[in-house]
Amino acid sequence: MFALVDCNSFYASCEQVFRPDLRDKPVVVLSNNDGFVVARSKEAKALGIGDLHPFFKIEPILRKHKVAIFSSNYPLYGDISHRVMKTLNQFSPNIEVYSIDEMFLALQGIPVDTRDYGHIIKDTLWNHIRMPVGVGIAPTKTLAKLANRVAKKMPHTGGVCVLDEPHKWEWVLKRSQVTDIWGIANRMAKRLEELNIHTAWDLATSNSKQVRKRCNVNIERTINELNGIPCLALEDVPPAKKQIYCTRSFGKKATTLEPVLNALSLYAARAAEKLRHQNHLALTVHVFIHTSPFEPNFHSASHVIKLPYPTDDTRVITHAVRQLGTALYKEGHAFLKAGVGLIEIIDKNDYQFDLFHPGQSDKADKLMEVIDRINRLEGKGTLFLGAQGVSKPWYMRQQFTSPQYTTKWSDIPVVSAH
Repeated sequence: MFALVDCNSFYASCEQVFRPDLRDKPVVVLSNNDGFVVARSKEAKALGIGDLHPFFKIEPILRKHKVAIFSSNYPLYGDISHRVMKTLNQFSPNIEVYSIDEMFLALQGIPVDTRDYGHIIKDTLWNHIRMPVGVGIAPTKTLAKLANRVAKKMPHTGGVCVLDEPHKWEWVLKRSQVTDIWGIANRMAKRLEELNIHTAWDLATSNSKQVRKRCNVNIERTINELNGIPCLALEDVPPAKKQIYCTRSFGKKATTLEPVLNALSLYAARAAEKLRHQNHLALTVHVFIHTSPFEPNFHSASHVIKLPYPTDDTRVITHAVRQLGTALYKEGHAFLKAGVGLIEIIDKNDYQFDLFHPGQSDKADKLMEVIDRINRLEGKGTLFLGAQGVSKPWYMRQQFTSPQYTTKWSDIPVVSAH
């Protein structure tokens, strides 16, 4: 049996952890630059506030209904996610962190009733972290995802749904659309419609071999999983990313070269840090910049270059990125967005350097290790390259940011006892 534990409206719930006055009240969290709504509490959803709605269009509605508005606070969300996952580790020796707010647990050998165990998990996360979750339990990961959806959608489940017998998941499959199934998006749904498959039950009872011929091998695995046959094992270690991108819109449009290069330098440093975290080296860099597509005289430019040797050195990557940024920049434009991508990366342990090039030096490795350690202990951005600039007027807007309660000394909550 598998359990999928999924946090409810994770970003919004994180904001409510240290603001109990906002529980049971509408809360929304905005994207980078406060552009779009990316998370909504259930009370905000009940007001008809949709996902990815532009903030400037719905701000009057939010104000009218006294909705609490927050800019994205990723340090807070990341730390609370870590606390949730650490707490869940005690409930199973075999786990898979699927996303920032979801984790699969293998429940084989659990000595108690699975439904009771699901409620224990749910209650523990609430009591220890004040994080509301839904728990779906089933014999396959795909059915566990579907069970989790039921746990969240149907109040009478109490936040825990167990599909441990065929007649139970059949009832759910008959009442679910094919797009409700994990891994099936609109494009695949259109293919399935051509085969007269509209519901999850239609797919589960279809001929898996015939459907595979029209679609792919993954759909055959999905059909087996919907019938209680496990085909997807837990991934104990998340697969390394094949590409690493860091992109942002500017809080203030850049009309000169310097802020563009400063922004690209920052994005290069962040991409390089992620690269080192997964112990990889980059061979190729992609850089792009563009103006607003909604304004006249739209300009977009991008280019890809090879690095001098496979590296994770922020200095080498930043130097290449700044060269590209300078070449791409064009006067007379107000640039809105830029991005840096490491698009050809390899495992550091497996790579053999060229016979005539020593590659990255041990000194560079040690320097990057020191920078990462200090920034990890003292806070992101404590050490940075001067190329990133000190003043950042172009930096993304975050006018509704909450305190970093758990990761910044100055923001730690203070309790007064009288």
